[in-house]
Amino acid sequence: MYFLETKNVIKQYADHLALNSVSICVPENNIFGLLGPNGAGKTTLIRIINQITAPDSGEVLLNGNPLKQEDVHKIGYLPEERGLYKKMKVGEQVLYLAQLKGMSKKDAKIRMNHWFDKFGISDWSNKKVEELSKGMQQKIQFITTVLHEPKLLILDEPFSGFDPVNAELLKKEIMELKEAGATIIFSTHNMGSVEDLCENITLINRSKAVLQGRVDDIRQQMKKHIFCVRVANETFIPKDGVYDVINTKRIPGGIEATIKIGANLSNNEVIKSLVSDYTIIAFEEILPSMQEVFIETVKDSSLIEI
Repeated sequence: MYFLETKNVIKQYADHLALNSVSICVPENNIFGLLGPNGAGKTTLIRIINQITAPDSGEVLLNGNPLKQEDVHKIGYLPEERGLYKKMKVGEQVLYLAQLKGMSKKDAKIRMNHWFDKFGISDWSNKKVEELSKGMQQKIQFITTVLHEPKLLILDEPFSGFDPVNAELLKKEIMELKEAGATIIFSTHNMGSVEDLCENITLINRSKAVLQGRVDDIRQQMKKHIFCVRVANETFIPKDGVYDVINTKRIPGGIEATIKIGANLSNNEVIKSLVSDYTIIAFEEILPSMQEVFIETVKDSSLIEI
């Protein structure tokens, strides 16, 4: 059983089909990437999971049961468009939003102080939100999302507005929340973050789920038989029927070459051929990045009439 499932969800807005029978399966205690280009339908699906809007048909299951209104207390949602009250003091706002999620003011204050200490922002409590930078506001928004310790976290572009140091801090916190038992849906256009954090993904394009599975499995399935070879020689040339050379560059002690091997050849056959001509230092397959997977999948699925 999956922690969260959507089954054949359809959502139509006037003449725009936002979701076309979309089904996703999110394992428990998993960081799950919900990916897709702008306008693909990701935000609509997130809004349905958060019960901000309802599907025209299909269902959403949480722990195997139909999603109920009271399940909102089990969900933490960090939207891409931030929603803090600019004129309100930071501490008052965090406590207010925590109480909307069912927490007592006393418990909310204890957890707020914990998170403020953790992020080194205890002095911000009496500042108004409008006095803070975008990155600082993002930290407050993140705290309001996780304060009630939700079982399901939905993070939409969580690193927006963060410098690299604070982005790494947030990644660490996300991993710790996962280790503590949270299930996390992570929506982003940063494919590097997907490779760093996500175990499973669904990619939505033009209202349909067009690619799903484990990140490692998907990269393996979409490999192009491209390898990096380092040799302790002065030259490196193609070999008909075995490999083509994409590029080469000189490195200390030899040459590094990127090669594409024949699709019907095993790695051992290629290595045997290379050993007869070169002194091999390293031989490593280059799997496609999630950036390449994203671009290729979206390009291919956009050619299909929906």
